Amino acid sequence: MAGFLLVAGLTGALLAWYEELEAWVSPQLVLAAPPSAGAQPLDPLHLRERVQALHPQALVAFAPLAVEPGHALVLRLFTLPDPATGTAPELPNDQVFVNPYTGEVLGQRKWGDISQGLKNLMPFLYRLHFELALGVVGSYAFGIVALLWTLDCFVGAYLTFPARTRKAPRPAKAGARPWLARWWPSWKLRWRAGGHKLNFDLHRAGGLWVWAMLFVLAWSSVAFNLRAEVYDPVMRSLFAHQPDDDAIVPPLPTPRLTPAIDWHEARHIGRLLMAEQAQAKGFTVLQETALVHDPRSGIYRYQVKSSRDIRAEGGSTRLVFEADTGAFKALWLPSGAASGDTLGMWLTSLHMGLVGGIVGGWPMKLFVCAMGLVVAMLSVTGVVIWLRKRGARHRAGVKKWAIRRPAGDGGTVEPLPIVVDNGYHSPPARH
Repeated sequence: MAGFLLVAGLTGALLAWYEELEAWVSPQLVLAAPPSAGAQPLDPLHLRERVQALHPQALVAFAPLAVEPGHALVLRLFTLPDPATGTAPELPNDQVFVNPYTGEVLGQRKWGDISQGLKNLMPFLYRLHFELALGVVGSYAFGIVALLWTLDCFVGAYLTFPARTRKAPRPAKAGARPWLARWWPSWKLRWRAGGHKLNFDLHRAGGLWVWAMLFVLAWSSVAFNLRAEVYDPVMRSLFAHQPDDDAIVPPLPTPRLTPAIDWHEARHIGRLLMAEQAQAKGFTVLQETALVHDPRSGIYRYQVKSSRDIRAEGGSTRLVFEADTGAFKALWLPSGAASGDTLGMWLTSLHMGLVGGIVGGWPMKLFVCAMGLVVAMLSVTGVVIWLRKRGARHRAGVKKWAIRRPAGDGGTVEPLPIVVDNGYHSPPARH
């Protein structure tokens, strides 16, 4: 667990500044300065059409509708099955960066492929953080570690509790301290003690002061890596959830790559339907963020940032309508509709440092970065404590006491082995 969490902590501290580091490492890809003062970006749907024309062997199924000033528009390529063989060949690149002011293609990359150089550094760190860059096997391994980590949060907190007093009734000692007063030393750091004592305090007190956030990180990691296997069954048994899109619109027998409604008309329909839902459900649309066509189910997803959103970046408020008829199918709200979805959005948003409001922005990123370093520190100090205890048990196990029989009976020396716990012992009883 310590090895996994050390990697997760260090990479997580860097990923808190993903956009900033991405712009620093690969400015030629992600930055696009306006050609003149007051220049307006082109319609994102026109840019999607240009990229689709350049890559007929792929499908550009996701169109960002919000353009961040000074930044490139990133379009994702999805592989299409070969008509002759029915198999989907792997694309050499799956991300295209476009200048939103001119339509010029700034570059491409295969997300997470570090062999392409520094332009994939941040996506590779993300893969390390999420799956040790090992694909499905690494994702499941990290999920299992996250589940053990969630349980360990409670075990670790329990181990900091003061020792229980005897159960037998006895008169209370004069001046006996209450339980909370006896627990308080576990929250303190003996800075001047140095050595093992300071290491022990960093592990114990360091985990206590940020225990709530450690639990958030652990359980949200289960949500990312073991959603269908663990997270959803547990959370859906405890809290209400909105139906998933797949439950409302089942997959088609065969994907429908070309919808009857084109992208421009779909955006118009999405705007009308979202306005109707906003009035009916009592929320405000702040910004449209994306339009997605899913050929597997024959639907469009229209996404916006609304007053129900928790995350500071992007938008999680979405509605679904049929790609051939425009018929409304479902609305999904990130908060205020179902307690389980609201709680889940808070957990994952806190994990990624994307919470908006007063605590959002760089203070939240700084906090998540610090939490990544704390997780790494707890992993290292925990291993140091384990090694010290393991060494003490080993030394104690090989130590023996030898007792001689009384002289005169012709006896011989018989050593009496005594297992000593943690290096502390009492003299053997006299015979």
